[in-house]
Amino acid sequence: MSGRRGRRAVVALCRLFAVLMAPALIAGPAKADEAGATIATKGTPAGVPACVSCHGAQGQGNAIAGFPRLAGLPAPYLRAQLAAFASGQRANPVMMPFAKLLTPADIQAVTAYFAQLPAPALPKTIPAQTGPGAALALGGRWSEGVPACVSCHGPEGRGVGITFPPLAGQSAGYLKAQLEAWQHGTRPPGPLGLMKAVAGRLSAADIAAVTQWFGALTEGADK
Repeated sequence: MSGRRGRRAVVALCRLFAVLMAPALIAGPAKADEAGATIATKGTPAGVPACVSCHGAQGQGNAIAGFPRLAGLPAPYLRAQLAAFASGQRANPVMMPFAKLLTPADIQAVTAYFAQLPAPALPKTIPAQTGPGAALALGGRWSEGVPACVSCHGPEGRGVGITFPPLAGQSAGYLKAQLEAWQHGTRPPGPLGLMKAVAGRLSAADIAAVTQWFGALTEGADK
């Protein structure tokens, strides 16, 4: 009997612990969400401005100003970019000083916040599948070691996992600037040095064509 009483006591204590801990377990994610939303919409006491002031109220980006979409991007990918800005591996005069002011907790919270925002809508029909931009996006140029963009970044550039971010939803100007950054060595080369190698095999005309093709996925989203 004493053994049964002991087991019952342990079970009762476990249940009591679960009941007592439930509010804390619920509050943990809620507080993290709140912290991320605060950083995104109001900034930090250390002097980092609200992310939405440049990246849009819903993290949709600002094509005219060249600020990228953040909404729906994988949190690990966003964290990696902030780390690259902070270390100087990814050169950007706006983002580098701000990234250095973010604490690890700030980064965890704000990247989780943007990751859970809905991705921008894509158009009902994709851009023309002919022409130099479509050829690179959909078929690549394997004779020169250039894979199809969609072979890594997914159909319609929607992104694959945490390593290959969406291209759809980013402006042509932003995408062009990133390919040029890889060419110039002002952005980390990516896993296995893939993006630096691919960008190095693209001409200025190639870059203009393929980024305009992906940019059209965003521009046509309301059509």
